[in-house]
Amino acid sequence: MKQGAQGSAGVGVPWGGADAGAGVPVGQARVPEQSGAVRGEHTHSEPAAPCAPRVRPVVQRASVRGQIVDALRAALVAGDLRPGEVYSAPVLGERFGVSATPVREAMQQLALEGAVEVVPNRGFRVVERGARELAELAEVRGLIEVPVMLRLARTVPAERWAELRPLAEATVRAASSGCRATYAESDRGFHRAVLSLSGNEQLVQIAEDLHRRAQWPLVGGGPGARGRADLVADAHEHTALLDALIARDLEVVRVLVGEHFAGAAASG
Repeated sequence: MKQGAQGSAGVGVPWGGADAGAGVPVGQARVPEQSGAVRGEHTHSEPAAPCAPRVRPVVQRASVRGQIVDALRAALVAGDLRPGEVYSAPVLGERFGVSATPVREAMQQLALEGAVEVVPNRGFRVVERGARELAELAEVRGLIEVPVMLRLARTVPAERWAELRPLAEATVRAASSGCRATYAESDRGFHRAVLSLSGNEQLVQIAEDLHRRAQWPLVGGGPGARGRADLVADAHEHTALLDALIARDLEVVRVLVGEHFAGAAASG
């Protein structure tokens, strides 16, 4: 295993640490043409997001694959895996400090989720998505989550809602950091906790899958291009919603949830 960005043995992350084996500062690393990288891979010179979660030292192969899936998802949200670009498993494996096999398996998982598509003999292309798809995802999420939240607002006691306060506040802190990947994870965590009060695990899984897909970057902008102010405003809607749920103010809940999904649809 190569040394991680902080000197600990394990799997190094290509976003947020020194370029694997090159000692190049973050944001200046380029994939050399001689490395076998496909033209159009991660060769741009914009700074990589320094906030993507690091892959921890692991022993089991399944754990390696799972951690790389998480890291690639974070890189996707952060905009480091760009729509339309092709990435090869060997090149990404070199940057992670692992073989191409777990990276390829992780990319296959992202392909099943619809985030990337297989390009035979080349690698994986990040799917290009437009604002219409984002709006459709927001509409479907609204159809699922809004009625559930309104039902829960009538039945869940205030003390249960109060227990979610740390999660709502965590989204504000994550948004204030300006780290899109960290905020995306915190955002999903809050929504997952709210919907979990329904006791319907299938609902929670479907809603989280839709939520994750809604966080992928769009061609020419979208969630990956949102600034810190946008993230903070979005996060404060969580705390306002929680206040309304604790107060059992159904009308305010209805308005806030509607605006929350409307904002998600318009963020592209």
